[in-house]
Formats: sequence, structure tokens, C-alpha cells
Amino acid sequence: MKLINDDLTVIPRDSMLHKVLFYLSIPMVLVALYLAFIYTPIEAKMGVVQKIFYFHVASAWVAFFAFFVVAVFSIMYLIKRKRIYDVIAGVSAEIGVVYTAIVLTTGPIWGRSAWNAWWSWEPRLTTTLILFFMYIAYIMIRHMDVAWEKRARFASVFGIISFINVPIVFMSIRWWNSTLHPVVLGEGGANESGGGLEPSMLFALIFTVFMMTVLYFVLLQKGMYIERLKIQADRLKEKFQEKLAS
Repeated sequence: MKLINDDLTVIPRDSMLHKVLFYLSIPMVLVALYLAFIYTPIEAKMGVVQKIFYFHVASAWVAFFAFFVVAVFSIMYLIKRKRIYDVIAGVSAEIGVVYTAIVLTTGPIWGRSAWNAWWSWEPRLTTTLILFFMYIAYIMIRHMDVAWEKRARFASVFGIISFINVPIVFMSIRWWNSTLHPVVLGEGGANESGGGLEPSMLFALIFTVFMMTVLYFVLLQKGMYIERLKIQADRLKEKFQEKLAS
């Protein structure tokens, strides 16, 4: 089965893959909510507000993945010059920005309880905010009023450069030994190690990450469908204008 239909000359239809992912995502969302709010215990220090953690962390990981897709398909566009690669990169960036917005929204809610402040200019939050603005700029480039080939080249280069910030965001609390943002999984700085998670919490987190990833692909499929329709609409408009001029 061809996962990417690169024929942009015909009016698209909603793919079977999109329908499968959409109907799969509905029960997964419900299960994720059950796991986060009912199945897992209430964390001793943070209380109920810790429940945000599952969706906050899952959104961050999927945002990183979305920007990884942007970088990969930007490189593929610069090599192959196929418009479908530019379309995928553009849609993935928009989804990544949405997920990053979720991170930047849920983070302060958690921070208000943990730090008694909505915001702190600590390394993880600051680099995440910079990442958010970089991909906002990427989207603005994609809306420049120039030929789509030129716009796609600019966007591809900027998308690749912007991805450099993703590992910086991930490693920020380890490189700068932030005392505010905890290292939960893996090793931290020189004198810090991940605090770890109780098994039920870890299971809920992994499931929520998986659910958010499925949602990403649902949104990607729908976004590509809409972009294909826009391309077709532009072509029909050009043909109509040519007929009027002739």
C-alpha cells in the first residue's frame, strides 16, 4: 500500500488510513483519560495537578516528532523537489506548533502549583518558547506572497535550521542543571538522575504518548487532504482565469 500519494493532479479523497486512524483515536483518547485521572494514583507531593504531567510530556514528545518530520521532509524536498514533501513538512509544522502550545499552556498550570509562579525563565521553558516562535516564523514564511517553489525552498532551509533547537530543548535541563524542571526519566546532570515513575504512572504516560502520536497522524492526514484541495482549487482558478483572458 502506498502510504504517501504524491499525485497532486487529481481531487483527493479521504484515505482509508485516515479513517482507520480516526476511529482508532476515539477509544484511545477515552482510555488515556481514564488512565491519567482514575487508574493512576495521586502523586504525594504535587497532588491532583500532577495529572497534567501525562498530557504535558506526551505533547512535548509529539511536538519534537512533528518537527523531526518537518526536518526530514524539508531535506527530501530540497533533494527531490516534489511538492508533496513540502506539503507534509508544512502540515507537520502546524501540528507541532499546536502541540507546543499545549506544552506552554499546561506547563505554567503545573508551575503555578510547583513553583508558586506561572512562569520562570529557566532553561526548559525558555528554549521551548524560542522553539515555538521559530516554528511560528516557519509558518509565516510558508504564507509569503511569492511563487510556491521559492517559498518551499525558504521554508525547507528554515525548517532544517529550526530543528537544531529540538535537542537543545530536550537537553537544556541536563546541560544547565535546572533545579526547577525535574528530570523524571533517564539520567540528569553530573549529580542528578531521573526520579523514575511508579509502574502505573509509567504505563499511563507511555499510553498517552502513543495516543497523542496517533492523533498527530490523524491531523497530518486531514491536513494533507485540505492542502491537496487548496492546490486543486488554485489550479482550477488559474484555468478559469486563462479561459477568461483568452
